[in-house]
Amino acid sequence: MPAPAENMKIDGARLWDSLMEMAKIGPGIAGGNNRQTLTDEDSEGRHLFADWCKAAGCTMGVDTMGNMFARREGTDPDALPVYVGSHLDTQPTGGKYDGVLGVLGGLEIIRTLNDLGLKTKHPIVVTNWTNEEGTRYAPAMLASGVFAGKHTQDWAYARVDADGKTFGDELKRIGWVGDEKVGDRKMHAFFELHIEQGPILEAEGKDVGVVTHGQGLRWIECTVNGKESHTGSTPMHMRKNAGRGLALITELVHEIAMKNQPNAVGAIGHIDVYPNSRNIILGKVVFTVDMRTHILDKLEAMVAELMERAPKLCEDIGVSFEAEIVGQFNPPAFDAKCVTAIRQAAERLGLSHMDIVSGAGHDACWINDVAPTAMVMCPCVDGLSHNEAEEISPEWAAAGANVLFHAVVETAEIVT
Repeated sequence: MPAPAENMKIDGARLWDSLMEMAKIGPGIAGGNNRQTLTDEDSEGRHLFADWCKAAGCTMGVDTMGNMFARREGTDPDALPVYVGSHLDTQPTGGKYDGVLGVLGGLEIIRTLNDLGLKTKHPIVVTNWTNEEGTRYAPAMLASGVFAGKHTQDWAYARVDADGKTFGDELKRIGWVGDEKVGDRKMHAFFELHIEQGPILEAEGKDVGVVTHGQGLRWIECTVNGKESHTGSTPMHMRKNAGRGLALITELVHEIAMKNQPNAVGAIGHIDVYPNSRNIILGKVVFTVDMRTHILDKLEAMVAELMERAPKLCEDIGVSFEAEIVGQFNPPAFDAKCVTAIRQAAERLGLSHMDIVSGAGHDACWINDVAPTAMVMCPCVDGLSHNEAEEISPEWAAAGANVLFHAVVETAEIVT
């Protein structure tokens, strides 16, 4: 298939302006964004994206999970579309680029093809996946998970947020329940552009990352039960302090991750403590352990070690330990042909690049199970993400979007 010419590039200034315009919706309190899934702000962002897609000549489809699909027609009505996209929802204290760059980078492909007057054999579809972040409604990548058959729609609709509102009711409330059956769409390939959310590319001085694998993940919800008692009048040797159990397991998780280097991580994330009073020894702690690596055997061994050693650590200090896996996906290896298209695009454009493993979960990890898939990443300052201080440069955004453009358009096949 013919590759795009080296001088074919997206409009970096237009992409950046679009990113800044989207960032006006759901502004955070410290320069980032709070556009959580299925909020009014999410709906407003969706409408802006839909308006831009319409202006670019696309038709919009929406499925019953609220996933948005903006289609630019190809010349062959029988050719499966090449999909590209990410997500518009953010963390409560999220940045302006996480996910959004991938959606608007996909839109920029359509705009650039229009500018150049080019047609492709395969249609190109720009996608906004619903609830990638998983903050308001767990788990992450919920709607792409339903699309890929990992969850049922009924189960997804029944997810409840902290205020007791269900996913299904809130999707209906904001007016984004589509009429398409989830997962009926067939893909020729799927590409996702994303900020790295880590420090490697910046530290190595690389323009782009060619993502060869995603990390597998296990979220383990742990409960340590002790005994509530007065902090001042309970003798030290008689305490059953659930907080000590948390501390010991925090160190255990770190130890397990460190001895499984390289490319393995582990940490305590969400923590709830009870009764959370300054003069009462903790009687109960509920917390989530997050373990990740791109090697399945290593991931399973890390979890097994935690499950074996944590109960004994707690027993030794007079508290109890319980745990269950509440979120998981196995490490994806992305499609070799799609990965090659990204690598060759970077080389054709003269951009420095390196192979990289994605440290975070992405919608591409689920879609990889149903279609040939790959990802391209751009650096972010200090590797900071899921933070309002998240930052990238216009040059990084343009470089990543240009690689995306070349890989997608080559796969969609320019018609000459």
